[in-house]
Amino acid sequence: MATDRTPIIAGLVPGFDGLRFRHWQVEARADGVVVVTIDREGQAVNALSQAMLVELGELLERLAIDPPRGVVFRSGKSSGFIAGADVKEFQDFDARGTVNDALFRGQQVLQKLASLPCPTVAAIHGYCMGGGTELALACRYRIASSDESTRIGLPEVKLGIYPGWGGSVRLPRLVGAPAAMDVMLSGRTLSSQAALAMGVVDRVVEPTALLDAAAVLALKGHVRALKQRALAWASNTWPARQLLAPMLVKQVARKAPKAHYPAPYALIETWRRAGGGIQSLLAAERKAVAKLAGTPTARNLIRVFFLQERLKGQGAGDSGIARVHVVGAGVMGGDIAAWAAYKGFEVTLADREQRFIDGALQRAQGLFAKKVKNEAKRPEVAARLRGDLAGDGAADADLVIEAIIEQAEAKRELYAAVEPRMKPGALLTTNTSSIPLTDLRGHIQRPAQFAGLHYFNPVALMPLVEIIHHDAMAADTGQRLAAFCKTLGKLPVPVAGTPGFLVNRVLFPYMLEAATAFAEGIPGAAIDKAAKKFGMPMGPIELIDTVGLDVAAGVARELAPFLGLEVPAALSAPPEAGKRGKKDGQGLYKWVDGKPVKPELPKDYVAPADLEDRLVLPLLNEAVAALHDGVVADADLLDAGVIFGTGFAPFRGGPIQYIRETGVDAVLARLQDLRARHGERFAPRPGWDALRT
Repeated sequence: MATDRTPIIAGLVPGFDGLRFRHWQVEARADGVVVVTIDREGQAVNALSQAMLVELGELLERLAIDPPRGVVFRSGKSSGFIAGADVKEFQDFDARGTVNDALFRGQQVLQKLASLPCPTVAAIHGYCMGGGTELALACRYRIASSDESTRIGLPEVKLGIYPGWGGSVRLPRLVGAPAAMDVMLSGRTLSSQAALAMGVVDRVVEPTALLDAAAVLALKGHVRALKQRALAWASNTWPARQLLAPMLVKQVARKAPKAHYPAPYALIETWRRAGGGIQSLLAAERKAVAKLAGTPTARNLIRVFFLQERLKGQGAGDSGIARVHVVGAGVMGGDIAAWAAYKGFEVTLADREQRFIDGALQRAQGLFAKKVKNEAKRPEVAARLRGDLAGDGAADADLVIEAIIEQAEAKRELYAAVEPRMKPGALLTTNTSSIPLTDLRGHIQRPAQFAGLHYFNPVALMPLVEIIHHDAMAADTGQRLAAFCKTLGKLPVPVAGTPGFLVNRVLFPYMLEAATAFAEGIPGAAIDKAAKKFGMPMGPIELIDTVGLDVAAGVARELAPFLGLEVPAALSAPPEAGKRGKKDGQGLYKWVDGKPVKPELPKDYVAPADLEDRLVLPLLNEAVAALHDGVVADADLLDAGVIFGTGFAPFRGGPIQYIRETGVDAVLARLQDLRARHGERFAPRPGWDALRT
């Protein structure tokens, strides 16, 4: 389906008589503009494959023979313009060693597009990513739909590479190097208005006017401001590149070490050094991207991409959920309720006192202000979230989420009060972070409709939700919850309802060892530095404070006996009042304006040589045990859950992938060495032998 309803008056396009393409439709308008509709055969979204590029090359050659007055490229998919290149195909090319050939084909086809002797326009609606944006950049003009679904970006850096079909050459020339590098180095996407302000697109129009406006743009053209063109040119001169490149490197180094993420550095260096004509620039781009494609980082990040797609696929179908009732207006419950309202659900929020509800509603306003850019729509979003001190919303809800204190008895008492008020078919769920569901379901009348729905803090940022199963749960319950998570924009992973489930079970030994090292006198800053060196997004001491010492202590009470681990004093008892961590401004660190104040390490301080292993290997050890115990169905789901639930270094591909890449015996040897020096808590857990097969 085309992105608007404007009729095309079909006419013969010179050179296309009787010719049919599988993925492209060519039609002529009465005004002389040719419309090329991108419609990949047999797929719900347009992802540029090599077969599509071959056809596009032939199509462009025919257009060049007898150029029309203009050409407009639009999508035949309601989902968007082009989602990017076909990543699976790219992965196959890497396995066969033909990435360079695939890059060359894409570059040369898009250069044919850029060289057409007639105006060309990309009419963008919905997602326009990666190779789709590179195709749009090869057009003379770009026009975008004003719809909120329209997003434009070059996110290849998130796959360990960077744009390799000419995008890294064309975008700096179009909008200037600083803006272009910001987009490519971050991988962030742009709304249509942001793309217009930056100069990526030339016009923004209503969706229904997109095709006609694109045709007008092709016929009449668009002249960019002289100042904008001059700044774009100046920022790409040789002196400017030598000046800007070191500054860009410093910015990247604050977030992505070169040893872990080489792609941003390769992009900057190639841009700094490359010169000459378009073919010379494309050759430099191709050489650098082909080299990056063969790195472990790129291969693991592409693997993570497919893990993410698998999790998304868990949420197929309709959830049957429109109304949500959340009990517990603390940080987690309040934020769960706010996110559900933001995503379109009617939500009621209950607690034992109105002041807790009021605080949650106030925090929700901050989320809506940040996420809903159109101020006129914010009241509509805010109206979907209502305080409900009496808890009357439970009777109308399709889904009830319990998010109260982490005590089994308190939760059971709540279920006894709430479940009788729920309508038939409604689902009852708990946001417990560690309590086994068998300890909670005892007096539930309809255990088939009871499950765990475990979010992670902060709710707005963490993509994973664990759907916690138990032996009396209906399969339909899990499927409905997965579909609900998909609507929320979250990644659902099904896990067994054993203590700690997946993420907390694997993360707990890591945090516990960090707390143990801290209790031994190793500075928190040194502990956090060692973890971040491995690739963790946040150090474990900072993480404990972020989660909250009270929450961490509660998890410790549940998991330490199950895992047979001793708990240091910092986590063995509830913290002092006002010292729970980030939320109080004081914990293991002092917190100011939401950031930890970490005492500087003495210049001559040397951390223990085995500190990184002490932190990371307990996590790997427990990941092996969780897989062995069947907490998740397979190793890929485990890796996906731990990456998206903890931020485990994505470039390492997940705990099990890291073990396999490093070598099972090599990791076991390091674990046994720690066992000899630090005790039995480092003894290998069950399951290591299975990884050798």
